[in-house]
Amino acid sequence: MGIENKSDEAREWPAASDLARLVEISDTQTHIDLRADTLKRLVEGTLSDEGIGQFSLSIALVDDATIRVLNSRHLGHDWATDVISFPLSEPGEPVLSGELIVSTETAARIARSAGIDPWNEVALYVVHGLLHLCGYDDKDPSAAEAMRLREGEILALRGLINPFPLAEPNRIGALPESAR
Repeated sequence: MGIENKSDEAREWPAASDLARLVEISDTQTHIDLRADTLKRLVEGTLSDEGIGQFSLSIALVDDATIRVLNSRHLGHDWATDVISFPLSEPGEPVLSGELIVSTETAARIARSAGIDPWNEVALYVVHGLLHLCGYDDKDPSAAEAMRLREGEILALRGLINPFPLAEPNRIGALPESAR
């Protein structure tokens, strides 16, 4: 008995257009029930709004313990955070590649304390992370203000509220003293 070979015609190969718009989601968290298709639409819409037509992204939905380890290992910050962006392509490359790590535990906690829907908080984290991959920065006050404005515009285009101003006091209180 030999190994059965399938012809290329019998295999289900992804369309070329699908390869240029790849979003892989890993969901290991238990804090928020999220739909992968809704998250993918948010990613695709955000990147389209930013003029990005080709992308290859992975998104990991994790808990605070996991993101804290990654934040410490890669950024030298020994605390849980909301989202971490890892660019894997250089500016100007034809395909935007990157990874987002999102703490749904942080999102659930902030949303609960602010009385908002956790999905809106997760959406904010994803949009924020995507904007970092697109080249936005929030290291100085004017850049942060521009980034916050763009986040609000993108969320509004998707019919989502921008929870940032609603939960601002809860966000500040959630950060360790050394991160403020």
